[in-house]
Amino acid sequence: MRRRPQPPHGRHRALSIAVAEFARRRRQLMQMAGEDAAILVAAAPERLRNADVAWPYRQDSDFHYLTGFPEPDAVLALLPGRRHGEAVLFCRERDPGRERWHGEAVGTERAVTACGMDDAFPIDDIDDILPGMIEGRARVYCHFGREPAFDAQLMGWMRRLRQLRGGGVEPKEFVALGHLLHDLRLYKSRDELRLMRAAAGIAAEAHLAAMRMALPGRHEYEVEAELRYAIRRRGAVPAFPPIVAGGANACTMHYTANRAPLADGDLLLIDAGAELDCYASDISRTFPVNGRYGREQRALYEVVLAAQLAAIDEVKPGRPFDAAHHAAVRVVAEGLCALGLLEGDTDTAIAEGRHRHFFPGKTGHWLGLDVHDAGDYRVDGEPRVLEPGMVVTVEPGIYVPPDERGVAERWRGIGIRIEDDVAVTRDGHEVLSAGVPKDPGEIEALLAGR
Repeated sequence: MRRRPQPPHGRHRALSIAVAEFARRRRQLMQMAGEDAAILVAAAPERLRNADVAWPYRQDSDFHYLTGFPEPDAVLALLPGRRHGEAVLFCRERDPGRERWHGEAVGTERAVTACGMDDAFPIDDIDDILPGMIEGRARVYCHFGREPAFDAQLMGWMRRLRQLRGGGVEPKEFVALGHLLHDLRLYKSRDELRLMRAAAGIAAEAHLAAMRMALPGRHEYEVEAELRYAIRRRGAVPAFPPIVAGGANACTMHYTANRAPLADGDLLLIDAGAELDCYASDISRTFPVNGRYGREQRALYEVVLAAQLAAIDEVKPGRPFDAAHHAAVRVVAEGLCALGLLEGDTDTAIAEGRHRHFFPGKTGHWLGLDVHDAGDYRVDGEPRVLEPGMVVTVEPGIYVPPDERGVAERWRGIGIRIEDDVAVTRDGHEVLSAGVPKDPGEIEALLAGR
């Protein structure tokens, strides 16, 4: 039996965002849009996995950011200056017959009393009500092009508006909402950071549990099961499908098959995060299945760790977003040249881009409601400058393909990534995911206790 999503509850309820904060976000967005604008945001639709079985429901991140409302079939209309209330939600009505099958709904009354909306109407009436609400507005901010069904509905409202009283005054401009809204989302509040710390703590426990049971002869999917169990038992869900990559599988950046056996002598790369009340964490660790790093494994691991620490040092107010990546590239290139995987000197290797053969990715991304969170990385063509409240991942890696002929065989098939979640503070940074050790000696000591 499929159940409808319920309002946040349970052991993490105290960590949830307060209704007043959602209202503050809506006010900020309306102020940015202007008095003559209308803002329309749709809830995520339910999506079918196969036949009539739906995927577990996950609210659209922008809709959640502005409402905290957990159900599909809803539309938020923000109407600056509206006499009867600026924040209007269209949602499902309470229906005892439907609720018997799918669980209790919020309904229009509680959308106002519990969710802080100024006004609420049944979603079935939106075609009759909304066109009149946006009549005379100069601009409509929306995510046009994201959901074809909503786009078609929006065009229908424009047609209906033209028919009102012989021809209503319809908005003359549609404006992409992302630029305004995603700039707000980039700066995390105290409550958001508290949720992200909790999500990182849950993910840290999951990584530790996985380390304790990842022994030779077990399979990647058994480790994945341990990760998922540790996350779910704390009231969270995986923020993305976990990567559990043993041996050469770690050289595939987005490996998700998670089917192979774990071999004695292999490293195991785990990239997994928890999502709590829609806020994500994202942590990677790489450790030896048998409990001891081999000589080449440890040599490359120490290069990656040094690169990550150098990159984290660049996460502070006033530094450009890409400073962390440049710091990591320099350390990785120096290490690869010293170990003989790259020929020549460091500056030449970087200038020619040869380090990218073993370090093909970037060093991090924004983190928040999405694992790859909203926000521009460049402003006016220049890298964005870090400010307090922003949260980034820092995740350098070295990946030596198993069929790489340009290096000695002993290096081949080694893939290493170390990733932490780092919040920018007023005077530096805070590593939210510090609960998982990454010093190789500490990791070996932890594994020795299995």
